[in-house]
Amino acid sequence: MALFAVLQTTFLLAFLPLRTYQSEVLSEPLPLTPESLSVSINSAKQCLHLQWTVHNLDYHQELKMVFEIQISRFKASDVIWTGNYSTTVTQNQVLHWSWESELPLECAIHFVRMRTMVDDARIPVPRFWSNWSSWEKADAQNSLGDHPLYVFPKDKLVEEGSDVTTCYISRNHQDNISCYLEDVLTFGKQLDQSVWAFKLKNISFLRKTGTNFYCQGQGVPEGVVLFVSKVLEEPKNFSCETRDLKTLTCTWDPGDDTGLIQLPSYTLFESFSRKKTLCKHRNRCDWQVTQDSQEMYNFTLVAENYFRKRSVCILFNLIHGVHPVAPYNLFPKNVSATNATMTWKVHSIGNNSALLCQLQLLGEGKVIQQHNISVRVNGEYLLSELEPDTEYMARVRCAYADHFWKWSELISQNFTTAEAAPSEAPDVWRDVMFVSGYPMVTLFWKPLSKVHTHGKILFYNVVVENLDEPSSLEVLSVPAPANSTKVTLNQSSYQIHVTAHNSVGPSPASTVAISGHPGNENVEEGRINGTEDGFPMSWKPQSRNATGYVVEWCDGPQNLPCVLQWKNLGPTTTGTVISSGAFRPGVRYNFRIYEISTKRMAHLLEKKTGYLEELAPSYNPQVVPNNLTSHSFTLSWKDYPTESQTGFIQGYYVYLKSKAGEKCHRGFEKTVLPDNSVCCKYTIDNPDQKTFVMKDLQPESVYEFFVTPYTSAGEGPMDDFRKVTTPDEYSHILIHIILPMIFCVLVIMIACYLKSQWLKDKCYPDIPDPYKSSVLSLIKSKENPHITIMNVNDCVPDAIEVVNKPEGSKIQFTGTRKSPTETKGTKPAYLDLLPTEKNYSGPGPCICFENFTYNQAASDLGYCGHFPVTSQAPHCQLGPLTSPENLLKTLEQNYMNSLGEIPAGEANLNYVSQLASPTSGDKESPPTNPPEPALCSEYKMQMAIPLGLASPPPSENSSLSSTTLLDPGEHYH
Repeated sequence: MALFAVLQTTFLLAFLPLRTYQSEVLSEPLPLTPESLSVSINSAKQCLHLQWTVHNLDYHQELKMVFEIQISRFKASDVIWTGNYSTTVTQNQVLHWSWESELPLECAIHFVRMRTMVDDARIPVPRFWSNWSSWEKADAQNSLGDHPLYVFPKDKLVEEGSDVTTCYISRNHQDNISCYLEDVLTFGKQLDQSVWAFKLKNISFLRKTGTNFYCQGQGVPEGVVLFVSKVLEEPKNFSCETRDLKTLTCTWDPGDDTGLIQLPSYTLFESFSRKKTLCKHRNRCDWQVTQDSQEMYNFTLVAENYFRKRSVCILFNLIHGVHPVAPYNLFPKNVSATNATMTWKVHSIGNNSALLCQLQLLGEGKVIQQHNISVRVNGEYLLSELEPDTEYMARVRCAYADHFWKWSELISQNFTTAEAAPSEAPDVWRDVMFVSGYPMVTLFWKPLSKVHTHGKILFYNVVVENLDEPSSLEVLSVPAPANSTKVTLNQSSYQIHVTAHNSVGPSPASTVAISGHPGNENVEEGRINGTEDGFPMSWKPQSRNATGYVVEWCDGPQNLPCVLQWKNLGPTTTGTVISSGAFRPGVRYNFRIYEISTKRMAHLLEKKTGYLEELAPSYNPQVVPNNLTSHSFTLSWKDYPTESQTGFIQGYYVYLKSKAGEKCHRGFEKTVLPDNSVCCKYTIDNPDQKTFVMKDLQPESVYEFFVTPYTSAGEGPMDDFRKVTTPDEYSHILIHIILPMIFCVLVIMIACYLKSQWLKDKCYPDIPDPYKSSVLSLIKSKENPHITIMNVNDCVPDAIEVVNKPEGSKIQFTGTRKSPTETKGTKPAYLDLLPTEKNYSGPGPCICFENFTYNQAASDLGYCGHFPVTSQAPHCQLGPLTSPENLLKTLEQNYMNSLGEIPAGEANLNYVSQLASPTSGDKESPPTNPPEPALCSEYKMQMAIPLGLASPPPSENSSLSSTTLLDPGEHYH
């Protein structure tokens, strides 16, 4: 007790002064103004860093204090921010505080001051603020040079979606400066005379190299690069596993790259062991399992970058997270046509634990077999029921058998089974054509599918068996890949067997039977309509013993070479749908349905034709108008070629237009054409009708017509209208009259042309032919019946009469001719041709005759032109005639004298008697009683001398009988 009393007394004596001092200190306010305030600038982070101390604190003092801080910009009085900072302060403690500026610090001068207040519960209220510290200046522009334009901040690092403030400083206040964010003009706010600030909101990530901000004045543009980071994502799918119970591997999905050169850091922390490790990879981290048999692990993954942190956790049991390593050395052995044995190896897990392995067999990319096998070191399994000559893929994966969690990776191996003989007979069909009564057979077969070939087909054997001669066999070998061959047969019955061969052997045989005689082809053809799925068709069986049916068709259009296709169907099938990728709309396809008998003979059952889809006609027929009358005409056209039809022709439309704008005829209806013109339309609903008669038309009218076919899909194209004009109503009557007349005239002209020479000789010969003269008949007598012509030497001409009219005006002959009007009304004058010999005396009997070809008038009168002459005129004598020269001279002289008083063109020349007795009377009228002519010698030469033309004297050798003196182109009669 004494010791305790002593210690208590000692403690009270020591505590009393301290208590007394503390009461004195806390009972009075102390001057705790911040001192030694300094401000530094961190341009990279755009921060003002403050540092200060608080004096007048004893070494044992520790007070909670509040500091009020003010920040001004450009001048001390312009306060832009005020805030408090609370902390516990001890004696001589250096305090630190940072302020991040939204505006780049280089763009403005900043001022900072602060004051303090004790905020301790031990200090009684009221509490008082200390005095303000002096303003401390922070000027980042001191480091700038004399460049006329500056843009800040430099190389700013920002997070996507945040706001950024930029600014520029211009030394030249007169510059007109524009600023752009990625070439987009940006508007800002002026802070003072040389500084402008720009608020860039919601900055987006454009590229890893940054986003450009620049300003352009009169000089070179200045700018900065804003490095934008994508927001750091929280790791996804975080999980851990072990391959061998020795190492844990944790993986995760880091998400999108932030786009920064500096990648985020990832740290793995385990809470039970209090250990952590810095991950070397962005999406994976390894953790070494300790030997202390720890089974549970609680991992925390922390992702961190410049702006933020993200973290995820997982609770993990080591035994339940075993993920075995993939097996290896997968290999097939003992491969046959239908079997193969697969072997492989696995990596062992601690304590030689068993693994569950899964073997998969794939064919054509699909899993067709799957087997699970328990394996410790080596695995083996026999695969059966494989197809020959088929490529397969075998693959294996394994998992921890005790606690299944995840399969290992797959390993795979390809192999091919051995070949075997083909397992199916070829699908065979035939096309039979009869040439000169003998069948020519083309055999077709389809290639076997890969499932049935069991190897590469090398050739096809075709065995032709004559059923009428069983011992006669013909074997043909057709190399693959041919799928057809031709065989010429006689009129016997045959069976043809086709087999496919590979390196192992032949396939089963396919048999077709051929008759030596044509079958029944007279089968009515039916129509079918195609659908999206193809051509549906059905038929009625004809025999109860049919072994099957075959549908045959050609894939291509009818105008192209036939690509024969067929489909084999069972004996109970009475319908099918024929589909093909080669079918096209607007093409007609023909199908034949055959029934196969027990003897493999094919009998034609039905024919069908149709379109997968009918189209409108692609062109119109050539229409010919005929039988044109004043009230009608007929249109006719020919059939369409079947192969060119794009649908079944259901009829025709006949369009008719009239310029007179008449109403539509009966049976027609008005319709509007695509060019908005109106015409009349007639529908022919009979596709076999190829003529149409336009009736009840108007004469002498213009009509336009146009004919187009139509199918179920529409009508043909609208071509140009053709014109036809109806004739006059009576024109056909005139034609019936005029045509026969023209025909008769033509017949007459042709006859005249063919007999022109005969007519000329009979009617108007150029020179009279004595042998053809009608005078001969006058001078024949019974005494001398053989006289036919008269000799020139027997008689001389007596007179030539020139006939003119005396009352006509007389002119001298000048060798010219007057027109017919000047000579009209003249009377004939007479000119006597007298003998020129001086010893001629006395009249004598003369015979008078006349050439009736030249004197039609005399011929009509029935007597010769013989007229009396004057007494001075010499008479005819029977003596010898003068020479031809004297005769011509006499003729010319008398003729010219006579013409001197005859108007030109008014004379007609008559041949009068050669020997005439003198007569008296009027020359213009024949004598009433002409004397009988004296018999004279034979016919003398007659000569016609044209008016106004003097003939040159004939030569000595010339004959007067061959001389004709007429004006060219004229005849005087």
